Amino acid sequence: MILSQEHTMQNAKDTFYITLRNRLATLNPERVMTLRGLSRPGILVEEAEQPMPQLLTDVFVLRWTSLSVDNQLPAPLATMQCEIHYATAGTQGNNGLDRGRDLEEMDYELTQLLAPPGTQKMNYATTPATTLNTQVFWTPAAFAPASTVRERLNRIATVTVFAFQEQGEQ
Repeated sequence: MILSQEHTMQNAKDTFYITLRNRLATLNPERVMTLRGLSRPGILVEEAEQPMPQLLTDVFVLRWTSLSVDNQLPAPLATMQCEIHYATAGTQGNNGLDRGRDLEEMDYELTQLLAPPGTQKMNYATTPATTLNTQVFWTPAAFAPASTVRERLNRIATVTVFAFQEQGEQ
């Protein structure tokens, strides 16, 4: 099977997101967000949400930015870049003067969410989710310098995610 550059690798992307989401719920159950009336762990996939004029604060936002596929292996290997955007304005009780500490806490949480750097690939389009035959694995995060936009400190961390395309996977 030849995998095209346009193939989305949805199972791998879903697996990566749900793994990080579940790890966040365990690591810091207080990092939650309310979106469309639902409270859930503070991590979301940008392409799966309605467009927002500004990213939420104190939440991890996954943005898939590129895909390449190596078809020269026994199974096609997809390499996907995921930018993880996050920002904080600090806490109201401290008038935002703790935003550096809050950003550092999110940096630490992200490093913890990414370890170990792999998991079993799942198909979450089925109920219950189906275990697939390969792993999804990723690199450590490459952290860009923090930037300041008005009262917010922002950071982007980039992770390279790898997954083999399995027979029959759509």
